[in-house]
Amino acid sequence: MAAPKKGRSASAQSKPGRSLALILIAIVALTGGMFLSGHTTPRLGIDLAGGTSITLEAKADQGSAINKANMDTAVEIMNRRVNGLGVSEAEVQTQGDRNIIVNIPKGTNSKEARDQVGTTAKLYFRPVLAQEATGAAAATESPSASSSSSSSASPSPSASASGTGEKATSTSSASPSSSATSQGRAVTDALKADSSPSASASASASASASASSSAATSDADAKIQAAYTALDCSKQAQRTKAGEGAKPADTTVGCGEISGVWYKYLLGPAAVAGTEVDKAQAVYDTQTAAGWQVTMDFNDSGAKKFADVTAQLAQNTQPQNEFGIVLDGEVVSSPYVSQSITGGQAQISGSFTQEEAQSLANMLSYGALPLSFQEQSVTTVTAALGGDQLHAGLLAGAIGLLLVVIYLVAYYRGLSVVAMASLLVSAILTYVLMALLGPAIGFALNLPAVCGAIVAIGITADSFIVYFERIRDEIREGRTLRPAVERAWPRARRTILVSDFVSFLAAAVLFIVTVGKVQGFAFTLGLTTVLDVVVVFFFTKPLMTLLARRKFFAGGHKWSGLDPKSLGAQPPLRRTRRTSAPAEPKEA
Repeated sequence: MAAPKKGRSASAQSKPGRSLALILIAIVALTGGMFLSGHTTPRLGIDLAGGTSITLEAKADQGSAINKANMDTAVEIMNRRVNGLGVSEAEVQTQGDRNIIVNIPKGTNSKEARDQVGTTAKLYFRPVLAQEATGAAAATESPSASSSSSSSASPSPSASASGTGEKATSTSSASPSSSATSQGRAVTDALKADSSPSASASASASASASASSSAATSDADAKIQAAYTALDCSKQAQRTKAGEGAKPADTTVGCGEISGVWYKYLLGPAAVAGTEVDKAQAVYDTQTAAGWQVTMDFNDSGAKKFADVTAQLAQNTQPQNEFGIVLDGEVVSSPYVSQSITGGQAQISGSFTQEEAQSLANMLSYGALPLSFQEQSVTTVTAALGGDQLHAGLLAGAIGLLLVVIYLVAYYRGLSVVAMASLLVSAILTYVLMALLGPAIGFALNLPAVCGAIVAIGITADSFIVYFERIRDEIREGRTLRPAVERAWPRARRTILVSDFVSFLAAAVLFIVTVGKVQGFAFTLGLTTVLDVVVVFFFTKPLMTLLARRKFFAGGHKWSGLDPKSLGAQPPLRRTRRTSAPAEPKEA
C-alpha cells in the first residue's frame, strides 16, 4: 500500500507588517497632500452647496431653425466646453423648446464657465482692413520693425494659409510719427477700399443717382472711423464693448491679444460664418518642420465663400491680406493669405504651441453653434435645501453603518474589530481622495454620490464577511487558526475579486452611458470598489494574520468569534503511523 502524501505547509510565510506599513504610508502621504493643497473638504455639487444657474434662450438669427436637433447639438457643445473631463458636475440641459439651463456648482469658476457658455454663439471670418497695437505697446513699436517683420513673414510652401497667433506687427499704413490725422487717413483709405472696390470703374456714373447712398456710407464710415480711432484694447471696459451690436454684414472693430499685446482691428463684413466649418483639429507637421498647425474643413457653401475671399485677400498687402477669426467680437487669430484656397480645406500655421493650436481648433470646432443664445437670467441657487438633503443623507449613512456594526459585533464578536478597523481605513481613503479629486479633475460630491458612498459600506462589509466565513469553514474542518487564515485566503480572494469586478464594471458602464448627477453615483461607486480591493489585500488580510498569533483569537476564546465548539468543529485531524503487517492475499 502506497504511503500517504505529505501535507503542504499549513501556513505560508507572509510578511503582514510590510503590507500594513505600506498602506499606512499611503494614508499619511495622501492626507499630507490634502492639507498642503488647502482643500481639506470635498467640493460639493450644486444640489448640496448651491451655485449659479444660467438660463439661455435660443435665437434663430443665424439662418438655422430652432428645433430639437439643433438644441441637442448646442447642449452637447456647451457640455463639452463647460464640463471638461466630465466629472465637474456642471449640468447643461434643455428646458422647453427654446431654453437651455446651465447649472454651475459652487467652487467652480462661475465667471469662466459663463464666458465659455457665452463665447460659443457667433464665429465669423472677417477680412482685416486695418490693425494697430494699443496701450503702452503702441508707443514702443517702430515702423522699421514692422516693415521687416512683414517682409520676413513668408508662407510655408505646403501651407494653404499661414498665420500666427504671436504676430507683433502694426498696421502698414502707420507713419513714423503716427498721429490721429495720419491714422484717420489710413482708416479712411481702408474703408474706401472696402466699401468701393470698383470705385475707378464707376467714377463716370451719375452723381445724383448715388448721392443718398454715398451720404449714408460716409456717415457710417465716419462713425466706424471714430470708433476705431478711440478704441484702446488694453482697457478691459473698451474690449468688452468693441463691436457690440455689429451685424455680420457690417464693418466693425475688434480686439485681439498677440504675445501679451492687445491689438485693435478694423474688420470688414463677415465673409464666412463659423457654422460653415465642418471640422477643425490641431496637428503637428513632421514633414516640413512647421510645428503645430490648425487644419479646417469647410462645407460646400463655406468652401466657395472661403475660396472667393482668399482670392481677394491674396492680392492685397499686409495687413489687408489677413482675415480675422472673430469669436463674439474678439479676434482670436488673424492669419494672412498668400494664395487662393480652394477645395474646402485650409491650414493655419505659425509659431503655435500645442496648447494654442488646440485652443484655436476647439474654438473653430465648438465655437460654431447652430443657434445663437441670449442670456436671460443668472441666479444663485441656495444651498439650504441641499444642506437638508446632505444632513438626511449623512444621517441615513450613519444609521446604516451603525446597523452593520451591530450585526458584526453580534455575529462575529471579536472579528468585528477587524471589520470596523478596515471600514475606518476605507472611509479615510475615500474622504481624502474625494477632497484631492475636487481641484484635480473637478469632482463634486452631490447627493447621488453620497448614496454611492453609502452603498459602498455594504460592498466593503461583504468582502470581510466572505473572508471571515472561509476562515470559520476551515476551523469547522478541525484546523487551528493560523493555518485556517492562510488556507481560507485564496478561496476568499477569488470570490472578492469577482464580486468587486462586477460592481466596478456596472459603475463604469453607468458612468459612460449617463450624464449629470448619475455620473456622481457611478464615479463614487467605482472609486470605493477599487478601494475595497486595496483595503482587503493590504490591511484586512495582514491584520488577520497578525491577530491569528494572539492567544485570544488563536485559543478560540468564545468572544473571539472563532470558538471551535460554537462553530461545531470536528476533532483535529491526526495521522497515526500504521504498524507493518504482512499483506493478506486477496481473493480472486
